Amino acid sequence: MESVTNYNLSTRILHWLSAIIIIGMFVVGLWMVDLSYYSQWYNFAPHWHKSVGILFLFLTVFRFFWKSVTASPKVEGKPIEIVLAKIAHLVMYLLLFVVFVSGYLISTADGRGIDVFDWFTIPGAGALFNQQADIAGDIHLYSAVVLISLAALHAIAALKHHYISKDNTLRKMIGTSR
Repeated sequence: MESVTNYNLSTRILHWLSAIIIIGMFVVGLWMVDLSYYSQWYNFAPHWHKSVGILFLFLTVFRFFWKSVTASPKVEGKPIEIVLAKIAHLVMYLLLFVVFVSGYLISTADGRGIDVFDWFTIPGAGALFNQQADIAGDIHLYSAVVLISLAALHAIAALKHHYISKDNTLRKMIGTSR
């Protein structure tokens, strides 16, 4: 692949859209688990959370594919920072897929499919093991907490590169590297 100095526009849009969705889904997920049966949001919030989650799964699969077929700028930093950055990105993708699978297992444990904004339905697998919804729920929560923590660390590292190392790490994802 050719050498580039910035991420292309599609990659940048996918990155920032993913960041917004991850933060939004985390906040909404924490909020909605405390909704009471009598809340006006009790059915609406989970429907949207599941729908956005399924669409985000498709977007993430596309993003992973897109990343493999497009040129990316060289990762900057000390050798250990480069290794840690690559590991962090891989772990974030793995955590996303754990969150997707566990969310699916929570939502379909009763055998019902997931209606995505009433556009289409992802078929339900039903209960594949005992206490599926509870176990998958714990996995969903803990993997989401680790994911959001790693995403925060990722953002802090980008700011460190920008303000302390004064390199192009953050600028490459904004499209303005020198």
